[in-house]
Amino acid sequence: MHYQHQGNGDVNNGGSGLQAFPPGFKMISGDAQRRGRKFQLGQGSQAELAERALEWDCLRYPKNASYNSIRSGAQGFPTTDCEAALITRIHFPACWDGVNLDSPDHVSHTAYLSDLDHGSCPSTHPVPLMKLLYEVTWDVHFMASRWNAGKHLWPFVWSTGDTTGYSWHADFQNGWDTNSLQNAIDKCNNGSDKTGYGVTEACSFFTITNSTIADQCKQPPGVDEKIDGQLQQLPGCNPIQPGPQDSILYSDAECPKRTTSGGFGKCEGVGQIMSLVAALLILATGLFKY
Repeated sequence: MHYQHQGNGDVNNGGSGLQAFPPGFKMISGDAQRRGRKFQLGQGSQAELAERALEWDCLRYPKNASYNSIRSGAQGFPTTDCEAALITRIHFPACWDGVNLDSPDHVSHTAYLSDLDHGSCPSTHPVPLMKLLYEVTWDVHFMASRWNAGKHLWPFVWSTGDTTGYSWHADFQNGWDTNSLQNAIDKCNNGSDKTGYGVTEACSFFTITNSTIADQCKQPPGVDEKIDGQLQQLPGCNPIQPGPQDSILYSDAECPKRTTSGGFGKCEGVGQIMSLVAALLILATGLFKY
């Protein structure tokens, strides 16, 4: 998880300074129902920026060419093995309307920078915030012996039942002490010391908890359901919906019955598909990085 000084609002870019997330602030990036792009890449609207905020790299070095979803024209999940790793990223909005801590869709009170990773905030959302970037590395190569890239479609799906990659999404709920975070933003980005290189311990406004202790802090499951081992269907009611139209949300009572045709290419259920977690709940703790 990266906390980034980005955008024209940052003092290093001539702005008045970034603001810490206010108490109770929440936001979402991504859409669990999305199954494809709806806007031309680079068009620049907030809706297009929200699509561009999803990114993945299929690392294939040293022998094969790697794949990046944005540089390739945003074509979705890769179609090959990723021998070195699959890296998924999601960029968060870095602009706030300055009034609402949340909104009915958890999105409208925020906006993306004009060029996603840099640029300006729109006049409707004039308050510049720290930019969050979440990055996850997946080992998909360990399953390479279980499918043939020359014969089968990409066998991994998000746990939303998404074969395309576009339902990748994440939530943020602020838990920071606002004063501590604001002091860190203002005073712990000094290029002449380690704070300017993202060394968390170098910022005197933080109390760092040892990772061994932090790993003992666990939230018990709020829903009792099987999530490990070989499953007959994805947890919840998340049937495979390949799009390109948005997916349909089902309740448990109206959940379609699982069917499979016996092959990767036409599998409508989950019997032979390997699932990746699609949603990330990001609490305001972790690596403070620039």
